Amino acid sequence: MILSASQLRAIKERNDEELRKGRYAKHGYPAHTIQVLLHTIEALKKEKKKWQHLAQERGEALRRIRELTRCVEKGVADAAASSADTLCAGLVD
Repeated sequence: MILSASQLRAIKERNDEELRKGRYAKHGYPAHTIQVLLHTIEALKKEKKKWQHLAQERGEALRRIRELTRCVEKGVADAAASSADTLCAGLVD
């Protein structure tokens, strides 16, 4: 079951009210369990953001590596072509 941000906020507000009531809260209402679950959800959101940020950095690094590889390959190909031209020019003379 996926909860929206507004649903989570409503659950948190209701749970906070029950926790404030203390010993006068509804009997059997699992306020502390719900509080732990809400904290777990917040921790998971932070972890997800951290991993998304890490994935973006990884993608950027891979893009840079790909660009550098292309530059090096192009440089090697250009060097080989100029060497071949020089070699061919030497044979023609």
